[in-house]
Amino acid sequence: MDFGVVLQTNPPASRTVQLSALAEAHGFSHVWTFDSHLLWEEPYVVHSAILNATKRITVGPFVTNPATRDWTVTASVFATLNEMYGNRTICGIGRGDSAVRVTNGKPVTMRELRESIHVIRELGNSRAVEYKGATLQFPWSRGSELDVWVAAYGPMALQLTGEVGDGFILQLADVDIAAWMIKVVRDAAEAAGRDPDSIAFCVAAPMYIGEDREHMRDQCRWFGGMVGNHVADIVSKYGTEGDVPQALTDYIAGRTGYDYNSHGKSDNDHVDFVPDEIVDRFCLLGTAEEHIAKLEQLRALGVTQFAGYLQHDNKEETMRVYGETVIPALSEHITAKS
Repeated sequence: MDFGVVLQTNPPASRTVQLSALAEAHGFSHVWTFDSHLLWEEPYVVHSAILNATKRITVGPFVTNPATRDWTVTASVFATLNEMYGNRTICGIGRGDSAVRVTNGKPVTMRELRESIHVIRELGNSRAVEYKGATLQFPWSRGSELDVWVAAYGPMALQLTGEVGDGFILQLADVDIAAWMIKVVRDAAEAAGRDPDSIAFCVAAPMYIGEDREHMRDQCRWFGGMVGNHVADIVSKYGTEGDVPQALTDYIAGRTGYDYNSHGKSDNDHVDFVPDEIVDRFCLLGTAEEHIAKLEQLRALGVTQFAGYLQHDNKEETMRVYGETVIPALSEHITAKS
């Protein structure tokens, strides 16, 4: 299992770069950042600084969307960073949440998402692609490599992920819900003639190493609110009795609104509707042993990467314990002599 950290590009950017270098030092393979250009600093500029300050970490947005940038511009960023730093980028993409809603926009359609994935991936891999009636290719790009991982919750998005995604991003760590969603993606891949084992499965959730359960919950309750935005969209489309697990839809019954000015922040004041049970189920909280036990369950489902959100007050210590205890416990053990 690989491990990533998910950061916000809050100023100063040097702090994001510092945390990224620390993540690499502790054995994390990926650094992901939010992509919401009004709420935080422009991520791709910060990505360049992260790549310059590290040697092996892979960097990408968690997640970008097809609405706020022309798809060819997005692909050009990845191809440029790959030329500069040696194929160390990855593209996480979804229909759009905070980046489009803050500007009074709305998520793109499934068709637009599917088409954008194709265009970004082909150009990002130094290949030609049909776009708006023309065949386009970066004449300066040689040997660029880019995987596109799709963030999804609802049945249609999960099916699309299985059909075209290089990876699946699930932004919650509930074992039962993860089992259902991974199965939907794998089934869709198989139905499309793809090898389900060729898809990367990434579970992302706040990770907090500590012992004060109440404090950890308060620091991570924002995550249930963020997930609730996507769940509300699903409920409006499918209702509460559809294919989506009831464990995912029940808790938003008390949701009354959401302030994107507090999006992804530990002091979010619009998440009182999120009960302790949901925080515990969606996040990884507690001792290293508790984290390892839950990660073992997720790995058994086929999860290939865990990406931990660090929007709390214990960033460095959590990464240290992961580097010294959690990551080694989930790594392949090789002996010098047998």
